[in-house]
Amino acid sequence: MKLLSSFVPISNKGMIQLSLEQRISAFSELGLVLNELLTDSLHHPISKEYQTHFEQVVNTAFHHNGWFDMHSVHDSIKGIASWLTQSSLENWVEQYDLESTPEPKVIGVIMAGNIPLVGFHDMLSVLISGNKLVAKTSSKDPLLPKLVTDILISLEPSFAEYIVLTTDRFQNINAIIATGSTNSSKYFEHYFSKYPNIIRKNRHSVAILTGRETKDQLKDLGKDIFTYYGLGCRNVTNIFVPHEYEFNQFFEAIEEYHPVLQNKKYANNYEYNRTVYLLNSEKDLLDNNFIILKPSTSIGSPIGTLAYHKYETEGEITQILNVNNQNIQCLVGNSGLPFGEAQHPQLMDYPDNIDILQFISSL
Repeated sequence: MKLLSSFVPISNKGMIQLSLEQRISAFSELGLVLNELLTDSLHHPISKEYQTHFEQVVNTAFHHNGWFDMHSVHDSIKGIASWLTQSSLENWVEQYDLESTPEPKVIGVIMAGNIPLVGFHDMLSVLISGNKLVAKTSSKDPLLPKLVTDILISLEPSFAEYIVLTTDRFQNINAIIATGSTNSSKYFEHYFSKYPNIIRKNRHSVAILTGRETKDQLKDLGKDIFTYYGLGCRNVTNIFVPHEYEFNQFFEAIEEYHPVLQNKKYANNYEYNRTVYLLNSEKDLLDNNFIILKPSTSIGSPIGTLAYHKYETEGEITQILNVNNQNIQCLVGNSGLPFGEAQHPQLMDYPDNIDILQFISSL
C-alpha cells in the first residue's frame, strides 16, 4: 500500500482483477484477524504477525488524539469486525451487480476523524465493489486506517494496487465520497461539484421516551449517549420526554457512565459548558456532575451536554422531527431503534440513508 504526500494516479495496466468471491474472502478473513487481535486469541498467522504493532497503534492513537482511548478504539474495531463475516458480506452485496466489474473506477474518500475508523464503511464499499480507493485520512485519525489496510494487504496482496492513502488533494478521480462538518461540506460541494459525489454534513441522533422505560432500557440509552463520548453522528444528543417526566430514574440508570470524566477532553468540555450556562443564568438545567441536561429543541448539543424537550403530544414531536429531518441520523426509542443499538449499525445502514454501493454501481 502507498502512503503518499501527493496523489499518484493508480494505473490499471497489469492489475490483477480480484473476483467478488476473492474480495469477500479477504474482508471476512480481515474480520477474523481483527477479532483475534481484540481478544488476544491468536491463531491466524497474520494475527500473530500484527499483535505487537496492533497494540502499539492502539496506544499511539490515544496520544495522537485524546478522544481515542483504548475502549473507544476497541469498540469501533469490534463493530467493524462484526460486519466482516462471510454471510454478512454476501447478504449485503447480493442485491447489487458486483460480480462482473468493468474497468475499475478511482474513487476518492475523505475520511472524518471524530471517532476511530469512522471512514471504514466507505473504504469497504469502494473495495468490495472492485474499485480503487484513494483515501485522504483525517489528521485526527491517520494511524488506524493504515493499520487496517496493511492487514488487508497482508491477507490479499493484490489489494496493494487498489489502495492509496494520501494527505494531499485528489487528482484524476472518477467520484468522491466526503464526510465532514456542515462548514467543510460547503467547500467540498464547491471543489468537487464536477464529480459524482456523496457529501455528508453534521448530523445527530435523538431518542423518544414514553416514561415507561425500564432501568435497563435507560442504562442502554446511556450507551447511545456516551459511546465515543458523544462525538458521533449516531450519538443521541437530544431526548424527548413526557411533560411530567421525572429524571431521577434516568440519572440513576446512567450513573455507571460517570468514568467518562476520566477523559480530560470530555471533562474539560463538561466544565466549560457548565460554566458558560451558569454565567448565562440558563434555566431548568439538570446536572448529575458528569452531564448537563439543558432544555432545547435543537437536535445537537455540545459535548458534556444533553438537550431535552418535554412534549405534550406525539404530534409535537413529529413537527420538530420534520423540521430537523435533514439533521437527524438516527431515531432511538419509541418508534425507532432499540435503546443501546444506535452505535451498532449494520452494513446496509448507510450514513444519511444514501446507498453507497448503489451510487458506486451507477458510475
